[in-house]
Amino acid sequence: MKKLVLILAAVGVSWLPQTPANQDAAAWEAHVQNVTIIRDDWRIAHVYGKTDADAVFGVMYAQAEDDFNRVETNYLDAIGLRAEADGETEVYRDLRVRLFVDPDDMKAQYQKAPQWLKALMNAYADGLNYYLSTHPTVAPRVIKHFEPWMALSFSDGSIGPDFERVNLNQLEAFYGKKPAAAEPPVENVDYTEPTGSNGIAIAPSNTTAHHALLLINPHTSFFFRSEAQMVSDEGLNAYGALTWGQFFIYQGFNDRAGWMHTSSGVDNIDEYLETVVKKNDGVYYKYGTEERPMKTRTITVPYKTATGTAQKDFTVYYTHHGPIVREANGKWVSIRLMQEPLKALIQSYTRIKARNYKAFLDTMALHTNSSNNTIYADADGTIAYFHSNFIPKRDARFDWTKPVDGSDPATEWKDVMSVDETPHLLNPANGWIYNSNNWPWSAAGPNSPKQADYPAYVDRGTEESPRGKHALRVLPNKKDFALESLVAAAYDSYLPWFAEQIPALVKAWDAMPAGNPLKEKLSDQIALLRAWDFRWGVTSVPTSLAVYWGEGLGRGTGDDAMLRALSAASDKLAADFGTWNTPWGDINRFQRLTGDIVQPFNDAGPSIPVGFTSSRWGSLASFGARTYKGTKKMYGTTGNSFVAVVEFGDRVRARAVSAGGESGDPKSPHFNDQAARYSTGNLRDVYFYRSQLEGHIERQYHPGR
Repeated sequence: MKKLVLILAAVGVSWLPQTPANQDAAAWEAHVQNVTIIRDDWRIAHVYGKTDADAVFGVMYAQAEDDFNRVETNYLDAIGLRAEADGETEVYRDLRVRLFVDPDDMKAQYQKAPQWLKALMNAYADGLNYYLSTHPTVAPRVIKHFEPWMALSFSDGSIGPDFERVNLNQLEAFYGKKPAAAEPPVENVDYTEPTGSNGIAIAPSNTTAHHALLLINPHTSFFFRSEAQMVSDEGLNAYGALTWGQFFIYQGFNDRAGWMHTSSGVDNIDEYLETVVKKNDGVYYKYGTEERPMKTRTITVPYKTATGTAQKDFTVYYTHHGPIVREANGKWVSIRLMQEPLKALIQSYTRIKARNYKAFLDTMALHTNSSNNTIYADADGTIAYFHSNFIPKRDARFDWTKPVDGSDPATEWKDVMSVDETPHLLNPANGWIYNSNNWPWSAAGPNSPKQADYPAYVDRGTEESPRGKHALRVLPNKKDFALESLVAAAYDSYLPWFAEQIPALVKAWDAMPAGNPLKEKLSDQIALLRAWDFRWGVTSVPTSLAVYWGEGLGRGTGDDAMLRALSAASDKLAADFGTWNTPWGDINRFQRLTGDIVQPFNDAGPSIPVGFTSSRWGSLASFGARTYKGTKKMYGTTGNSFVAVVEFGDRVRARAVSAGGESGDPKSPHFNDQAARYSTGNLRDVYFYRSQLEGHIERQYHPGR
C-alpha cells in the first residue's frame, strides 16, 4: 500500500515546477507599469490597475509583501504539500487533500477556463512569482514558483474546505492498514469555541439616512485574512477581507453592493456505505443489480526528513460517489461533496463585481458556495439572505446525517436546489436580516423562512443558538440604525446564556441550608451574580465568575452540581490571580508576540484586555480565548477577526478593524497597530475613494519599485 523511498532534498514533486529563467519578465513588467499600490496609514493596500488582471497582479504582490508565509502555507494546505514542509506527521493530511485535488485535473480545468479567467489566474501567479524574484532573501518552504492552475485548488475562501470533514485518523487506519488511533487529547477539553460569523443587513426603512446597512463580521482564526481594495479601469472596485493567497475579496463590498458569508448548517456532504466485492482483476462495488469496478489512483506524498525527502505511495479507491475514506462494520465508506473548482472560482470573482441584486443573483446560479450562507445589501435599498448555495435534492426517506446505502440507487443526488427552493429572503417586511451560523428559521424574525417548508437536510440545527437569541434581542423594533449604532449592536455586551442559567444558580444558593459550608463561602459571589446585568466588560468581576463557572459546569446538572462548580471556579480564580474577585479584563487578553501562524502566549509579555467573551455564551462580538501551557491568563485566537460596517447611499461609507494589524512582520509598526481598536470596537474609517486617501498615504509605488 505504501512505499518509503529516500530521494534528494532538492527534488520536488514531479508536478511542482521550479523557478524558470526570465521568460516571465516581460509579462511582469507590463503589469508593473499598469499597477499602483497605495498603502494608507494602516498599511492597507489600495491596488489600482488598468485591467482586472493588473489589479490581481498587484493585490497578490501586496499580500506577499505583508505575509508571504501565510500565502504559501495556505497553498501547502490547499494542494497537499504540508508534509514537504513539516514532515511525516502531515502525510495523511496531504493524502486527504490529494484525494480531491489532483494537479493534472486542475491543469485541465485551467485549460478549459474562459480567457478572462485565465488572464486573472496568470496574473495571480505572476504577482507572487514577481515578488519572489524581487525579494531573493525570502525563502519559500516548498513552493518556489507558483502556477496559474494553483488558484483552482483554493477557489472558495472559507477557512476550511469541505473535505476537511474526512477524519484523518480513520483515513490513516484505512490506507495505512492499522487500527484507528485515539483522537489526541485537547488541552482544556471543557472549552469549546463555536465556529462561525455574524452578518446583519438593515433595510433603509430602519435607518436614519434611509440607506441600507451591512455588518461584515467573520469569526475565524486571527490573521487568516488580509484587508485590501482592488480597483481597475474595467469596472472593478471592491474592498474587504481576502483570504491569504486568493485574488478576490471574500467578504466585503463594492461601490453599490456588499456581501457577508456565514458558515451554514446545511447537510450537503454525504457518506455512502459501499458493498465491496474483491475479484482477481480488481475491486468492485455493488450498485443496484450491477457490480461496478472501483477506480484506483496512485498518490505519492513526499515528506521532509532529517536527511532530505522521502515519499509514501498510496493506492486509493473511488466509486462514482467519491473517494473511499474509511471502513465501518465491514463496509467501505465513500464521501460525496461539491467539487466544481472552475465554477467556484468564477463565482467567487464575478460576485465582487456584482453591483445590484440581479447581478448578484446571477452569480448564485453557479451554485458553488457550498458551505456558506450569504447576507446581502445594496445601494438600491435591497437586503437579502441566501442559504447554502449548494443543496442537492435527495430522497427525504433517508437520514442524510448518517451514511446511506451506496448500493441503493434511491440514495443518488438529484438536481441542485434553486435559490427559490432554499430558505431565501428578499426585503422582508421587518426590515432586517441576520445570520450567526444558526438556523435560518429566525433570520428575519416573524418573516423568516418556515422550517416545515423544507426537507430536513436543508439545515441540521436543532435549536436556536445563544448568539441567535442575542440578535433577536438587539434587532427588532429599532428604526434609527446608522453606522455607529450598527457597530454598537455588533458589540452589544449582553450574554443570553448566563441570563438563562444564572437565576437557577442563585435560586439553588437561596435554597441551600444555612449549615452547608458553601452557603457562607459563596455568599459574596452570589450577591454579585444576583445583581449582575449579564453584560461583559473589562472591569466586570461577575463576567469572570460566570465564565469560569460555565466552563466548569460541564455536564453537571442540579443544584449541588451548580454550586460546587461555582466553588471550584472561585478556587481556580483565587489560585491563579490571588482572589476570585478578579476583573474580566485582567484575565481575558489579546496578545500578538510573533508572526508565527500558531501563536505562542506568555503572561509576562505585553497584552491587551478584551471585554467580549466566547460566542458560546451568546456574545455577538466573539473572542475565543483559553489558557495555554504556562499561562494563567486566557488568550484569544479566534473570533472577531475582521469587522466592517457599510452604508450604501450615493457614496459608500464604511468603517472597519482587523485583529492585530495588516503586517505579519513583528518589526512593522502595522503588526499590532489595530489591536487596541479591535479590543474596544473602535472601528477606523475606510478610505474607499481615492480622494479619501489624501493625507493618509504612507507609501505610493509600483510593485517592486
